[in-house]
Amino acid sequence: MKKPTLSVLRAVVIALSTLALGACATNRPAADYTAFKAARPASILVLPPVNNSPDIAATYSMMSQATVPLAESGYYVFPVTLVDETFKHNGLTSPPDIHAVAPAKLREIFGADAALYITVKQYGTSYAILASETRVTADARLVDLRSGAILWNGSATASSAEGDNGGGGLVGMLVKAAIRQIVETISSQGHIIAARTSGRLLSAGMPNGILYGPRSPMYLKEGMPASR
Repeated sequence: MKKPTLSVLRAVVIALSTLALGACATNRPAADYTAFKAARPASILVLPPVNNSPDIAATYSMMSQATVPLAESGYYVFPVTLVDETFKHNGLTSPPDIHAVAPAKLREIFGADAALYITVKQYGTSYAILASETRVTADARLVDLRSGAILWNGSATASSAEGDNGGGGLVGMLVKAAIRQIVETISSQGHIIAARTSGRLLSAGMPNGILYGPRSPMYLKEGMPASR
């Protein structure tokens, strides 16, 4: 019997990996919206994100970008400047310390229905010989400030390298990676990619995403097609 060639074995490995990834996506558990539907928050307080990346710009970049998809999803979102100044007035400047404040205290100070806790896991431009990209990854959870219950949690990532085909040969890849690193570092590409990550993470109507807020025409209509 003829032994399988290296190319055949590689094709088998790729096929099995694809099937495994497909199975993971198919078997991903659906989000439990029981607490979310019971609470139905109208206003959301976005807390300064905890930054686990080496880029100091990540906290306020992600915080400012998070307000747009939430507002577009039908929620009143407290202005970033107001939130930042209020915390400073109360002697709180560190995101981990702010995240440790009791939900009841946050509600007392701001009067918000829910608070969004974000952790930035990746933010910035990296260079690895043949590939350079700006990547932003973040986790988030929405907490009811009236009861302290977790209403929803999710995670999303976005990269400037999405859609790259890797063409151009070795020299082309090296040049492309070097140019991309310079351009993206100078142009604060992280802030742009943070917007894409926030959109994927916090836009209502996404798979396992947040529910629509009371300011949206889709409020209480989850699962129904949007009217044209």
